[in-house]
Amino acid sequence: MAEPFLELSHLAKHFGDVIAVVDFTLDIARGEAVTLLGPSGCGKTTTLRMIAGLESPDSGAIRLSGKQLVSSADGIELPPEKRGMGMVFQSYAIWPHMTVGGNVGFPLRIRHKPTAEIRDRVAKALAMVGLSGYEDRPAPALSGGQQQRVALARALVYEPQILLLDEPLSNLDVKLREQMRFEIRLLQDRLDLTVIYVTHDQAEALGLSDRIVMLNHGRIEQVGAPRDLYERPRTPFVRDFLGKSIRFSGRIVRMGPEGALVALHDAGGTLLPCRGPEDPSLGIGCAVEVSVRPESISVEAGVTRAAPGQILGTVEAVLYQGERSECEVRIGSQTALVFVPPATEIARASRIALRIPQAAISVWPA
Repeated sequence: MAEPFLELSHLAKHFGDVIAVVDFTLDIARGEAVTLLGPSGCGKTTTLRMIAGLESPDSGAIRLSGKQLVSSADGIELPPEKRGMGMVFQSYAIWPHMTVGGNVGFPLRIRHKPTAEIRDRVAKALAMVGLSGYEDRPAPALSGGQQQRVALARALVYEPQILLLDEPLSNLDVKLREQMRFEIRLLQDRLDLTVIYVTHDQAEALGLSDRIVMLNHGRIEQVGAPRDLYERPRTPFVRDFLGKSIRFSGRIVRMGPEGALVALHDAGGTLLPCRGPEDPSLGIGCAVEVSVRPESISVEAGVTRAAPGQILGTVEAVLYQGERSECEVRIGSQTALVFVPPATEIARASRIALRIPQAAISVWPA
C-alpha cells in the first residue's frame, strides 16, 4: 500500500476548559478531496488551522510526504510558510488597496520571486479561476464571486501541495454558491489538487468530497464516501445531520437473512420489512426506531386502506416547491415529511399510502 500523502496522528486541542479536538487521526491520499463536516463548534476549523500551522496542537503529529511538520513529542512545529499549503478563508481576506494582480502575486513577492516570474504565474493562476485579464482591476470593484476566485488564485499561485478551504462559499448567495461548488470541484479534478475543505453545509460536503469526515464535539463520528455516510450512517448523529429522515418507533417481531420485520407503534401495528440492524445486540422483541429518507418513499393518493407493507396517513399540509411538493403527513401520533413528484396532486386532509423499499429502512436502538 502506498504511503499516505498527509498523515494526521492523534491531534488534540483545548482552549482552557473547552475541548476543541480530541484524538483526530486521518490519512489523506495525494489528489484526494476531503471535507471536515459538522455543526458550529465541532472542531473542524480548529483542525484545519492546526494543519495550516495557525494553531499549535496540544498533542499529536502531522507528516506531509514523509516529512515531519509537527510532532509534539519531539518539539517539532514548522511555521505556516514552510508547510507548502495554500489557504482560502471564509472572509476571502482580499486587500482593498491592491489590484487583483497585487493580491494574487503577494505570496510570490514575500518569497522574493523575480518580477517576470510573478507576472507569468499570476496570469496563469487567474486563468485557472476564469479571471484572465483582471490583473489591473481594483480589488474592491469585484463582486463577491469574483473576490472568491481571487482568493482561490492567490492560494494556488505558488503551487501549494495542499489547498485548505475554510467555509469559502458561506458569504455568497444561493445560486452563486451552487455555481462555485461545481467550479471548485472541476478545478480540483483538473489540477489533481489535494484539498481539505471545512463546511457545515451538507450539500457542499456531499458534492465536493471524495471522503467526508463527520465531526461531533471534537471527535470523529464517521469517515467515508458521501454516499456511504448518507445511505449507511453508523450513528444517529450522522444520520440526523446529513439530510432529512423520518423515524417511527416499533418492536422487532421477526429476524432472518432477509432482514427484520418491525411492528410500528405509530401506524397501528403495521408490519414493515426493514434492513437487518447494524447493532448486533438488537433481536426479536427489542424496542427499536426505524429510519428512512423522505426521497425513498413513494406515495399513492386517494387510498382508504393500506396494502401489506404500506403505511397509511392523512395529509395535514402541502407546500408546492416547483420540482416537488412537500407534504406533512399525520401517521398515528406523529407527523412525517414526505416528498411528492409535481405530477402527483395531493389535497390537504386526503388519505395517502406510503410505500418504502425494504433496503431504504434502517433499524436503530430505541
